[in-house]
Amino acid sequence: MRIRDGVEVAGITDLGCQRQNNEDRYSYWEPAADQDFERKGRLAIVADGMGGHEGGQEASRIAVETIEAVYAEKVDGDPQSQLDAGFREAHVRIQRYATEHPELHGMGTTATALVLLGKHLCFAHIGDSRLYLVQADKISRLTHDHSYVGRLLENGMITAEEAEIHPQRHILTAALGTGPELSPDVPESPLLLASGDILVLCTDGLWGQLTDQEIQQIVREKAPREACQALVDLAKERGGPDNITVQVLRLN
Repeated sequence: MRIRDGVEVAGITDLGCQRQNNEDRYSYWEPAADQDFERKGRLAIVADGMGGHEGGQEASRIAVETIEAVYAEKVDGDPQSQLDAGFREAHVRIQRYATEHPELHGMGTTATALVLLGKHLCFAHIGDSRLYLVQADKISRLTHDHSYVGRLLENGMITAEEAEIHPQRHILTAALGTGPELSPDVPESPLLLASGDILVLCTDGLWGQLTDQEIQQIVREKAPREACQALVDLAKERGGPDNITVQVLRLN
C-alpha cells in the first residue's frame, strides 16, 4: 500500500513469549485516490481480543476490518463521527458473531483508532490499548484504560504508580462486543499536531512491560521501524507474557 509523504509509519505484532495464539490485530489505511485522501486522511488501528484464542482472534479481526471499512465507505459526517460509526458497527457485528457461534460467548476486544487528517488528530478508544503522543521531551497518554484498576485510579483509591503494577490491571470494564451499550472515548475536538510529533498505538502486552518514559525514549531516538522492533524486543526480554502490538507514526 502507498504511504504518502508527511508521515513515517511502522507497525509490528508479536506472539510474545508465553501465548500460543496472537489475539492482537492492527492496520494502517490510506485511500487510493488523492481526492479521497484529502477528505479521509490516514487511519491506524490496534485491537486486543479476548474470550479464548478463537474468540479473541475473531473479535479483533472483526473490529479492525469493520472500523476500517465503515470509515473508508462513509460519506456523511466528519472524520470523528465516521470513526465513531465504525466502532458502533464493530460492536454490533461482534455481538452478532457471538450469537451465531455460541461457543464463543464472551468474545470481545479492545480497540484504539486514530485518524490523522493533515496535522489534525481524531481518535476513538475502548478497553486498555493505548494512544500516546510524544512531543519534544514529554509523553502524554491520550486514552485512559477502561479497566478495574483504571476505575480505582480515577476514584483516587490508588496512585498511578500502584496502578502500573496492580495484579488486576488487565481486567476490563468495557470492550467492543460486550455489554448492551457502547460509549467509546473521543476527544472534544481534533488535536492540532506539529512536525516532529510522534503517535504510538499499542496493546497492553507492550505498555504492561515498559514505562511510559521508556516508550518515549525509544521512539524519540529511533526511526519508527527500528523503534517498533526495539519496543517489542524489550517487552519480550522482560517476559513477554502477552501478545505485543505497536504502531508508530512520526510527523515530518
